[in-house]
Amino acid sequence: MYVTLRKIKDRFSNAWISAAQFFVFALPVAIFISLFYKSFLVMQTSGIGDLLFSSVWRPMAGQFGFYPFIISSLWITFLGLVITAPVCLLSAIYLTYYGSNKLSGIMQPVIDILAGIPSVIYGVWGVLIIVPFTGRYLAPLFGYESTGFSILAGGIVLAIMLIPFILNILIEVFRTVPAEQFEASLSLGATKWDSIKNVVIRRSFPGIVSAFGLGLSRAFGETIAVLMVVGNVVGIPENLFDPGYPLPALIANNYGEMLSIPMFDSALMFAALILFVVVVIFNMLSRGLIIYLEKRQ
Repeated sequence: MYVTLRKIKDRFSNAWISAAQFFVFALPVAIFISLFYKSFLVMQTSGIGDLLFSSVWRPMAGQFGFYPFIISSLWITFLGLVITAPVCLLSAIYLTYYGSNKLSGIMQPVIDILAGIPSVIYGVWGVLIIVPFTGRYLAPLFGYESTGFSILAGGIVLAIMLIPFILNILIEVFRTVPAEQFEASLSLGATKWDSIKNVVIRRSFPGIVSAFGLGLSRAFGETIAVLMVVGNVVGIPENLFDPGYPLPALIANNYGEMLSIPMFDSALMFAALILFVVVVIFNMLSRGLIIYLEKRQ
């Protein structure tokens, strides 16, 4: 009787665990299918090539060229990551290996507070501080004229938003490196920085790639804060001080009022599909790189 009851419990546990795993796997598939179905109308009418590589955006004339929005999204995403990467990496190293326990105890709540601030607050702060600073000082410094609402402003605000997210991951990654390996390197005569560079970073490099890969995926889909400072002007930006119009801002600005226009609604769903596919590609590439690096190690 006891053995039978235990088998029933095991089967029940296996069943709900399998169901949960299937739900996690099926959710992105369901999202992709629904976005593809909703965007099929515009793909059938205009063709995927014209949608992706055309710069003409005239919704009322049925012309939907997403190239300016894709370029703006890529500019802002990679700029934000370029600004964030050295700050997060060096800060994580300092907090883990150089800073005192007291400093770590103070900084951890600060990082958590930064991670918990709503994105609209970052957007308001960007409008009040980053946009005027960019327009009045940075643009003239490089010989450009700008209102401040620009790719650079969006990249800076995005970078600040990414710092707590990536920094928390990097700190945890560095803490997984066995202390014995670090101490063994010191005992062999290596300096602290040499030990960090040749032991800690090399050992945790797959985790570092994973942290920046997740940050890149999150940055590509960030909406409200970037929308408030980037300018939202349709066009291909030629430099960092030009305004841009990323894909998430396009969806957020137009979706509610354009539901009654089937073609426009389908075009916005196609923009969401582009976001989804790009994020999946980013994650697959970062995952493939992590597997490659782990095999090499």
